[in-house]
Amino acid sequence: MDERTKEILRLFNLSWTETESTFDELINNHLGFERLTPLISFIQKLKNEGENNHFRIGTSMHILMFSRSVKFGLRADQKFITIEMISDKDIEVTFRDGRTIFRKYRINSFDDPRISKSLKALKDTLVD
Repeated sequence: MDERTKEILRLFNLSWTETESTFDELINNHLGFERLTPLISFIQKLKNEGENNHFRIGTSMHILMFSRSVKFGLRADQKFITIEMISDKDIEVTFRDGRTIFRKYRINSFDDPRISKSLKALKDTLVD
């Protein structure tokens, strides 16, 4: 494995650790954020499947974001997915770039196949 690939993997994995910590802090220290608890389980599931080697994740306030960006911050042309917990059984998923929404839907469980399809579509984009 070349040095560039090692660095990308390191940065991707670091983003997962930092994001889990952010959500833990919100859930444990701020009233009303317990609705984010399913996100922690979802992150752990994806991590166990090795997806932490394919995506950078982060937060925008209480929204989980997936991208293929090596560095923090996204350009308008970079695709990303946002996942917002409206409630325990109401999850809004959006696949977009800075200008265009490609898919937007509401699901009631992370087992919904549309989320896997969206993550696969994002994974098929170049890391940059």
